[in-house]
This record gives sequence, C-alpha cells and structure tokens, in this order.
Amino acid sequence: YAPTRNLQLSQDRGATVLRLMREAEYLTAEEEAIAQANPATLSQAARQRAGGYFADWVMDTGPNFFTEQTTEDVIIRTTLDPRVQAAAEEALTQVFATLKEGSNAQGAIVVMSADGAVRAMVGGRDLTVAGAFNRATQALRQTGSTFKPFVYGTALDLGMSPFDILADEPTCFPIRGQDDYCPTNFTGRFEGDVTMVEAMQQSLNVPAVSLSELVGRDHVRTIAEDFGIVSDLANGPALALGASESTLLEMTGAYAGILNGGSAVKPYGLTDLRLAGDDDPLLTATGGIRERVIQESAARELTWMMHQVVEGGSGRRAAVEGWEIAGKTGTTQGARDAWFIGFSGDYVAGVWMGYDDNTPLTGVTGSGLPAQIWHETMNRVLDGLLPTPLPMTVPAGAIPTADAQPSQGNDGLGLSPQVADDLINDLLRELQGNGG
Repeated sequence: YAPTRNLQLSQDRGATVLRLMREAEYLTAEEEAIAQANPATLSQAARQRAGGYFADWVMDTGPNFFTEQTTEDVIIRTTLDPRVQAAAEEALTQVFATLKEGSNAQGAIVVMSADGAVRAMVGGRDLTVAGAFNRATQALRQTGSTFKPFVYGTALDLGMSPFDILADEPTCFPIRGQDDYCPTNFTGRFEGDVTMVEAMQQSLNVPAVSLSELVGRDHVRTIAEDFGIVSDLANGPALALGASESTLLEMTGAYAGILNGGSAVKPYGLTDLRLAGDDDPLLTATGGIRERVIQESAARELTWMMHQVVEGGSGRRAAVEGWEIAGKTGTTQGARDAWFIGFSGDYVAGVWMGYDDNTPLTGVTGSGLPAQIWHETMNRVLDGLLPTPLPMTVPAGAIPTADAQPSQGNDGLGLSPQVADDLINDLLRELQGNGG
C-alpha cells in the first residue's frame, strides 16, 4: 500500500478509510466528499524515486527509536545531493543500456565529499525499490587492484620515492604450510625493472606484492584498516593484490582519506535529526574526518601517482576533460568483480560491477565498463563547475605529460607496451560486442 510502490492502490485504500470514517461519524458527508475529490498524490521528490538505497542506509545507520520504531514525527536532514544522485543513476542506466544491453550483471556507485559526506548512492540497477539488497553497503567483494594504493601509500609514508625501482619478474613468495604464491600480470608477461609509479600506472602485480613484503605486510594492513577498511584483511602476500573483501562504501571512504591529505573518514549520511516543531537537534552528523593515517606529503605524492593511472595507464577511460582526475582500476581473480575508484579535487566516487552469484564477468575489467560508468557519473557531476586542481605534489624529476617523449621499444605513439596492449584489447572486446 505504499504510495511510492502503487499509488492507485494506496488511493483506493484511502477512499475506503474515508468512507468508513464518515460511516462512523468521524467525518461529515461534506468533509468526505471534499477529501474523496482530492486524493493524496506524490510529492515531486517522491515522483523522482531517487535515492532509495541512500534512504534505506540512513535509516539503518540512525538510532531505531528515532527511525523505524519511532512514534513521533521526526525530521531527518541528510548529505544527499539530488543533482549528484541523478547523475549517478543516469550514468549507470545509460552505460548498461548502450554498452551492456541484456546483461544481468549488477552495478553500484557511491559519491562522497572528502570528509566522507555521502552525496549519492546507487545500490543496484533497479532504482525504484525500497528495502532491497544494497550492493554499495552490504555486498562484501574482493577489491583486486583497488587495494594497491594502500601498499604504495605505506611505502611513501616510510620515505620511499615514486621513482624507486621495483622488479617485475617471475617471483614466488613462500607461505608457511602451503604452496608458494607466484603472482603473474594480467597480460601474462613481465616488464623487468620499473619505477614505483610505472608499476602502479600499469597495475603490475609482482612489484606490488614485493613492495608490500618489503615495507611490512602488517604495516600495510594497519594503514588500510586505519583508512577505514574494517572488513577482515588477508594474512598472506595476496593482501597486496586485494584478496580481501570489502564494501564499495568502505573502499570509497578509504580513498576519501587520500583525497583529504591522509586522514581517515567515517562515511556518513545523516547530518541532523530533530522532532517536528523542535529547534534543537537531538542528533547531529556522526561521521567526518578522523585521525591522520599517513603524512600529508605521502598522500599528495600518492595522489600524483594515481593521477598517472588516469593520464596514461589503466584508468584512462575515467578521464574527464578539463579536470585533474586520480584513481585506480581493479579486477579480481576470475573477473568476478570489476572496480574503479577515483576522485577529482571535489568528489571521490567508487564504482563496482559484478554478479550477485559470483559468476565471472564476460569481457569486463576495471579499466572498461566501471571506468566508463565513473566517467559518465563524474562528467555529469562536474558539469558547469570550475575545475579544482588535485591536491598533489609532482615529485622532483617527473617529466611533464606535455613534454614526455616516446621511449625506445614502444609503439611510436608515446604509449608503453602495456597501455598499447590495453587499447588493442579494449578495441577487440568492443568489436566482439561485449563492451569490455
């Protein structure tokens, strides 16, 4: 009978109640006639049916005696931005309709400010439901390479440089009581000696694991937990490659900590709760910026490294013209999850794609549709705004993008072999019709 679910049924029931009230002499015949001629309708906000997943989340995070179980009239103010919410919903719908038509895969989006204030939340492709499973807050999924920034952030916080050399070569890591762990790259080949920023830009696996072992796996785990990833983290070397599970809300909140200069945030949606007629709130915002996790200098260098991922690496599809964007792609083992999480100077946004039953995705990696959804979302969110520079530090010795020259052994277009291969693979997937 909820009017947002079935308006006609709700109005019919209202008409019955009015008739019974007149028969019981709670209303006069004239009063009933006036009410019957003017049935209740939906407000403009209710007609838009936007933000249902967000509303459910806010109700779940607030105290029950003031939300679901209250007998009082309660006014709740939230962080939701209807414009940003509409942008996220339109982007998800458009990309699936044009690039993944007929697919049963699911998607989720979270957009927040650098302090953790959630501005938009899409928990699935059905945008009209209430009380549904929210894939942005309830789905625990392996994070893949979106976990790598915490490895590199740990190294930078310990004084390493984005230009320190790492070896991308066949390497096995011993695990007590188990077979050795021998990671490979998505391309199946190794690149030899690479800088830290190149390893991140190309999302190379062995350098990430080696670096995690070098700086201390426990240290990496602590940094990730302090940034807000409260889900259980893996104990083995695969920690560096996102073998652990997390929610999209957790991961997006952790990236907000990178954007704000290295301080943890607690994602929040409720800003003010009060009883109707009262001037003083009973409850105010319960999230926001918390303790510092890494040095600001490390966060600013990490942001620069993640900017390179979008400028010329695996995240280039997420680029927004006229804006500095930083981010990281992620694809899990067997392509069961695909992610892109990134930020502009104003907003951090996360996108996840996958199947609820863990069926592998076909022709989809984090650099493909998730990055495209992210682009479509942020293109709408940032439209009309004055570009805000990223809070990043360009390390000494970095070559400006505009002055960069093709290196020996590339394809002659200024692209590394990895980036050239990615472009070719993307084109092949599109020609095959799977939108990859």
